[in-house]
Amino acid sequence: MNAGNDEILELVKEKGNNNSLYYPSRILLQFSNSDLQLAIAKSNNFTSSLELFSTEHKNLSSEQAIEVFPLYRSWNEGTGKYSNIPTSSNGCSWVYSDSSVKGHKWLTSEFNSGTTGSIHNNQGITLGGGEWYTGSEFKGSQLFSNADLLDLNVDVTNIVQKFSASLHNSQPYPVGIPNYGFILKSIDNVEENTSSSYGNLQYFSADTHTIYPPKLTFKWDDSIHEKQSSAKLEGDLSVSLYNNKREYNKNDVAKIKLHVRDKYPTRQFTSSSNYLNPGYFTTSSYYSIRDAHTEEVVIPFDNHNTKLSANNDGMYFNLYMNGLQPERYYRILFKHTNNDGTQIYDDNYHFKVVR
Repeated sequence: MNAGNDEILELVKEKGNNNSLYYPSRILLQFSNSDLQLAIAKSNNFTSSLELFSTEHKNLSSEQAIEVFPLYRSWNEGTGKYSNIPTSSNGCSWVYSDSSVKGHKWLTSEFNSGTTGSIHNNQGITLGGGEWYTGSEFKGSQLFSNADLLDLNVDVTNIVQKFSASLHNSQPYPVGIPNYGFILKSIDNVEENTSSSYGNLQYFSADTHTIYPPKLTFKWDDSIHEKQSSAKLEGDLSVSLYNNKREYNKNDVAKIKLHVRDKYPTRQFTSSSNYLNPGYFTTSSYYSIRDAHTEEVVIPFDNHNTKLSANNDGMYFNLYMNGLQPERYYRILFKHTNNDGTQIYDDNYHFKVVR
């Protein structure tokens, strides 16, 4: 079956209509080359993770293990939905990479060098289910228990770097591989155990009407701090946004500026207000972004990748709006560590992303 337009992505084993075997499903995901090129161009020294957000999981076993591999072959998403009757077959499925009409089947044997696929046919499951690259540099995984937060956050840096080598330098396998996306699957011994279901893992798809579509996240350090010698090492501080817009286009790269000063400055006789003088956090200062309505942490504090920068005009950081959902309000938080300890600044610093 094909469920390319369904709002939910599922890793589930379902009982056959004509027998008692439990048949597994797999998830295919792809992010466009243009989006990859835009992100990769920002830095050669990035990390990348694949993130899926959980919805209503059902009847889970005590532990879950998910594997992620890059796909070897192109595929057609299709327009089917899980609830379609009859089952839609106008896109990829367990047997076909495109559709049952075009008839291009996934390989089930004699795989190309460095690739594998299908499923061991020792339990009566139909052969098929995709083709993917194999090996430690082509694999991501996550293990969690049913008591954990079941969102997926899998490190795929090595895989994306291989996409990058192919996109930017036309490097062939094994240095580079085409971007045909990812396949997500349960581990082999779960898929091949046809007598148990192991439960149903459900995640929001790109067709969701929520703010939780799958994300391919890139992280890198672009901070430049030139004012550590002027940093405020102690005392109460006041922090405000400086000359920032209330709304940003979804394609903007915004330079978010903040003004730091002593909350209770020492009295002195000058010809201008000392409130106009830029103040500075230490190099141990960071930003975080939250959804203003749901309080979802969109960009968490990160001691390496969300550092604040500093120059003669004050503190700032660069924010890429195309990583945020449009028509949403967001809130900025700041964290600063000095001799007095660590302080979080959360004073309703809001902005909106628009289309």
